[in-house]
Amino acid sequence: MKRNLSIAIAAVLLLSTWACSKNIPVDGDGLLITTRRECSVSSFELLGTDFVSVRVGAAVIDTVAQTVTCTVQFGTDLRNLYPQFSLAQDCTLNPKITGLTDFSDLAHPRQWTVISGDRQIKKTYTVTLTVQPR
Repeated sequence: MKRNLSIAIAAVLLLSTWACSKNIPVDGDGLLITTRRECSVSSFELLGTDFVSVRVGAAVIDTVAQTVTCTVQFGTDLRNLYPQFSLAQDCTLNPKITGLTDFSDLAHPRQWTVISGDRQIKKTYTVTLTVQPR
């Protein structure tokens, strides 16, 4: 009985080693590179330091002009916001969002590049904020 169990375990280990040894392409972040060519932003959220949305209404995303336009509440601290992008499947974002982002210079909108799943298509989106009037 123990011998059969040992043989079964050895077989599973051998098969799993063989399956893991395939040459699967990954990018520098360890993410799988796929054949998907979609490259777009599907939704955008903006959170304050308390992780509550500061948006007024929905963000307007134009995938043709590659723009995101968002109105924020009056009195929002524009220097300390957490932008959140929802992207097409397997896309990545550059630069990565690692924490608070400063949007205080409204004359110079922020830009992020969306990179497709096959890493061949890159589209730069411009994020423009406006502050809700009093």
